[in-house]
Amino acid sequence: MSLTSTDIRSGSHLRIGLSWLLRNHIWVFLALTVAVFSLASPYFLTANNIGNILTQGAFIGILAIGMTMVMIDGEIDLSVGATLALASALAIGLQTHIGIWPAVFVGLLSGAALGFLNGTLVALSGMHSFIVTLGGLIGIRGLVFVYTGENALMVPDFSYTEIPEIYLGPISMTAIIFFGLAFFFQWILSSTRHGRETYAVGDNIEAAHDAGINVKRHKIINFTLCGTLAAVCGILLSMRLGTAEPNAGRIWELWTIIAVVLGGTRLQGGFGSMWMTIGGVLTLAVLRNGLRLLNTPNYVELMVMGAVLILALVLDKLLKRQEAT
Repeated sequence: MSLTSTDIRSGSHLRIGLSWLLRNHIWVFLALTVAVFSLASPYFLTANNIGNILTQGAFIGILAIGMTMVMIDGEIDLSVGATLALASALAIGLQTHIGIWPAVFVGLLSGAALGFLNGTLVALSGMHSFIVTLGGLIGIRGLVFVYTGENALMVPDFSYTEIPEIYLGPISMTAIIFFGLAFFFQWILSSTRHGRETYAVGDNIEAAHDAGINVKRHKIINFTLCGTLAAVCGILLSMRLGTAEPNAGRIWELWTIIAVVLGGTRLQGGFGSMWMTIGGVLTLAVLRNGLRLLNTPNYVELMVMGAVLILALVLDKLLKRQEAT
């Protein structure tokens, strides 16, 4: 039985449609999630709640931007939550000694330094980033507890908390900063040499070496960016809360990884974008917000998030198979 030209065209259209769906699955999933919660709760689509979703998602989103850069490289950073906590503690704890903005600068510098240290250890030792940053997670969190004396630090000058209180309609300054950073880093990925090298290193590290890319330096830069963005997140969080908790950002590295993988960035590296990461972050924020509006128990929320992560990994496998075909 021979295939007609109509059959061939239909098969081609089906493959193209399937490929589009797999590549843009996060936006389809986000739209479905929004539709479900809109029907389930009359409060979901209010302007105030949409603003809350964007603000809540922005903190994980800022972490996810740095994590996306590292994961496209084929690496991972488990220390971002602890780095966030240290930066927020320094930004508040040092204010009475050196002032608000010098303290903020020290907090940012601590994130950059820790990211640089992680990248250097990964690049020069040859150890897997999972092990290096797991050690960083434990060590940095211990350092935060030592610095804070295991107590929350209260902001001495409440002018420090004014920035998160700036709103453009229902959208907070925190959310605006997140989207601004996401657009900027997408430009880096799509329009700069460093962005092209990020994909090259994650796709095939040996080929990247052969092409003359300084892989070690490249990875150090991306880990430094990731640490710096974790510090930005910590400082914005301390501004919003007016305190620095030693447990701030606990297990946020897991939520961040879920958001990035949900957006389609591969754990093996070489594939991903900030646009898709934005989709993953918003989907995660919508899920968490919607479940809480429905008064869902915490353990159910965790089960749903685990199922979503597994779904993201399955879609990633399907996309790779489709590309191979």
